[in-house]
Amino acid sequence: MRRMLILVAVAALAATTLLAGTPAGPAAAAKKTETITLVTHDSFAASPAVLRAFTRETGIKVKKVAAGDAGAALNQVILTKDHPLGDVFFGLDNTFLSRALDAGIFEPYQSPELATVPAQYQLDPSHQVTPIDHGDVCINTDNAWFEQHQVPVPQTFEDLLKPEYKGKLVVENPATSSPGLAFVLATIAHFGPDGWRDYWAQLRANDVQVVSGWEQAYEGAFTAGGGKNGDRPLVVSYASSPPAAVYFAKPRPATSPVGTVLSTCFEQEEFAGILKGTTHLAASRKLVDFLLSERFQADMPLQMFVFPVRDGTPLPAVFTKFAAVPPSSLSLPANQIGANRERWIEQWDATVLR
Repeated sequence: MRRMLILVAVAALAATTLLAGTPAGPAAAAKKTETITLVTHDSFAASPAVLRAFTRETGIKVKKVAAGDAGAALNQVILTKDHPLGDVFFGLDNTFLSRALDAGIFEPYQSPELATVPAQYQLDPSHQVTPIDHGDVCINTDNAWFEQHQVPVPQTFEDLLKPEYKGKLVVENPATSSPGLAFVLATIAHFGPDGWRDYWAQLRANDVQVVSGWEQAYEGAFTAGGGKNGDRPLVVSYASSPPAAVYFAKPRPATSPVGTVLSTCFEQEEFAGILKGTTHLAASRKLVDFLLSERFQADMPLQMFVFPVRDGTPLPAVFTKFAAVPPSSLSLPANQIGANRERWIEQWDATVLR
């Protein structure tokens, strides 16, 4: 679920930098430290103080390796499974879940913290991966752009085909991006297996722009994102984009400049798993437990702008006020995604890019 406007936080957590500090105090100083590597997508973020607490309590330091958008990161992890990039992988989502499980890259582990997670998020009965967060992938809108240009904000998938939205939408490539794949799956859920390709052919005719990942889409092409040269007021992003846009604005506005087309939302969950071949199995298990801890789960909403899976985790006010929650989300059964994902991606590529 994630991944919102966190460039400042991400920059502070460079791939070669230790995420957690040195244990403090005489007792901690005497504790032998151990360093493990967390492989993530580019948008992982956590408060330094929260990670320092993990090191202080366990003696375990965490080094982050960012490996691209979620799909690209998973591809790297699979390709290097005989010589793993790290010890734990975070950022796998339900759209790529079966690919990861079929690749056999994870060491099964059933965290005791799963007792705090509702059954609806526990999609892997083999416990090769552990649910960490959830949210929705949706179309986001630049509200100011639509007001200034006196163009109505689209409300449906079908609206995006109208002439007034020609050249206005940017999406991510489903082969390399988890939100990109989620949006393709949303169109399959909405139009059905016999109608979604025709819809994408019409989007192509309406000058949809395709980029490789979320950063390029939201921070580059989106007019309300972080870039200065964006020219697309519609983007595939998240239902939690509106609170992020408020939180990072200076001064903070009373209303969010970013809106959400709730009818386009597709349910997304993110997981973490221990990579096979780790020489730090016990420490890796402690890290997975920590990702489900009260402290880390409460930290996530304002770091990655996703919803925690731990039951009862409080949400910050800016999140509860501005996060768009669809009355119902589009979804597809995990086994259906697993059986058809590669074929659907190939069909999308043939329809949109060739």
